[in-house]
Amino acid sequence: MSDTSGGDGPPLLALTRGDPSGIGPELALKAWLRMRGDPEAPPFLIAAGPGHLRALAKRLALDVPIEEIAGPDTAAAVFRRALPVLTLGHDVAGAPGVPDARDAPGTIASIETCVDLARSGQAGAVVTNPIAKDVLYRAGFPHPGHTEFLAELAERWTGARARAVMLLWSPELSVVPATIHIPLARVPETLTRELLVETGLIVARDLTRRFGVARARLAFTGLNPHAGEGGAMGREDIEIIAPALADLAAQGIAVSGPHPADTLFHAAARKTYDVVIAMYHDQALIPIKTIAFDSAVNVTLGLPFVRASPDHGTAFDIAGKGVANPASLIAALRLAGRLAAA
Repeated sequence: MSDTSGGDGPPLLALTRGDPSGIGPELALKAWLRMRGDPEAPPFLIAAGPGHLRALAKRLALDVPIEEIAGPDTAAAVFRRALPVLTLGHDVAGAPGVPDARDAPGTIASIETCVDLARSGQAGAVVTNPIAKDVLYRAGFPHPGHTEFLAELAERWTGARARAVMLLWSPELSVVPATIHIPLARVPETLTRELLVETGLIVARDLTRRFGVARARLAFTGLNPHAGEGGAMGREDIEIIAPALADLAAQGIAVSGPHPADTLFHAAARKTYDVVIAMYHDQALIPIKTIAFDSAVNVTLGLPFVRASPDHGTAFDIAGKGVANPASLIAALRLAGRLAAA
């Protein structure tokens, strides 16, 4: 593997542009301003259009010099004086706050470019800016979201099936939704014993391998109110979740549950586990976005490369206004650097 740091410093990160009409490009400019002078901060390049970034920096009165680079080899050195941009051959059609489906190919190409840099060892990790899935869908994007697309890219890379698991991490709380971007009505039929066992094994393995947790404690929510109330409010907790936990425990994984979700996220409960595996998207994301909206990071487990992302969307309503908060992107970059170094 190539030296991704450009020296003895932190590993180089590859940052995607996200939807160019959202706040991702603004966050990248602001993140560079806050991180460039910190020798311990990981340097990053962004796969984007330099002209678009220059125009945005001028619009927002951000003093960010943009430097086009031919490849990642010079990015770490450039980072201390300018934002290194690996140029994409895609112009931006949309405007801030006004997305355009014609930008979808460039958004996808940015993701593929950054994953290729990780695959070749030229970047230590991939950090993704927010995408607008409905915009991509209008252009024929077949994947439910970022996570599933990254799993397909990993399968192209390795030739083996990849099971991507979404971890939302913050210093206060970490959560995993066992099912992700599917309608709520499909959750009970999708939630299987095998799915929960596989999810638990991936989470336990990667918390040890990437985060250094010696023996991760996994707390599982129930699917139904009060975890089914002994079967009175649904049998899934008894017939699917509990047997999956028994299977995991038999393999030496520290598990507990199924717990009623409404009592699992207060301060005292959070001291009893390292991560919560919830049964569906909002059951996991509502508590962490309430507790750590500006500091939570989306980390994809189960991939052959490190991927992190801010835990928020494109925020078209504030794009181009100069008010977007880069805290979550900065947290994602710093965590990605830490995981890549590990």
